[in-house]
Amino acid sequence: MRPGRDGYGRTVDRDRLLDFEDAPVPSGASPWVEGFGPGTDLTIAEHDPRWAAAAVRLCRRIGDALAGVAVSVEHVGSTSVPGLPAKPIIDVSVVVPDADAESSYVPALEGEGLVLAVREPWWQGHRMFRHAGPRANVHVFGPDAAEPERMRIFRDWLRTHPDDRERYAVAKRAAAAGGGHMLEYNARKQQVLREILVRAITQAG
Repeated sequence: MRPGRDGYGRTVDRDRLLDFEDAPVPSGASPWVEGFGPGTDLTIAEHDPRWAAAAVRLCRRIGDALAGVAVSVEHVGSTSVPGLPAKPIIDVSVVVPDADAESSYVPALEGEGLVLAVREPWWQGHRMFRHAGPRANVHVFGPDAAEPERMRIFRDWLRTHPDDRERYAVAKRAAAAGGGHMLEYNARKQQVLREILVRAITQAG
């Protein structure tokens, strides 16, 4: 399959976007920074238009803090899709030139009140920060990561395809009803998410 372009002009290989085989977690490794673990609040709220405004402000702060470093800063996840119920936690995707070079972005993000909660360099260089006001998860990836583009494609697809948006909403509510923690919630809705995402990637221009 020929590569396309993402929202920032970077070349994107669709075969890579469709490859969901993750690298194995190194033996004995944990993605969680000491003191952190998966959340247990699985409350799903009706969509709140204020989420978008809060995300714009947060993305602007992150962009300013990482001026000259961040390749992209985007509001993604369910709170970025009008009409989609969501946990009231904003997701932000940040791409940097080298996610392993934490000194180039961690201090700046900490200066904005973000706290590093996840470090899993074996998965696309991923780091995740938590923010309290507004509640947010800020995901940092390296330049070759497929996940930020998947997030963008999924967001844009749900914004323009109400049937899939409703299907995903049903899956989210069912997953939340199962209780447990965030990783279990994500696993329960993964099949529906993947089916929609594959369709969106395949048809994306």
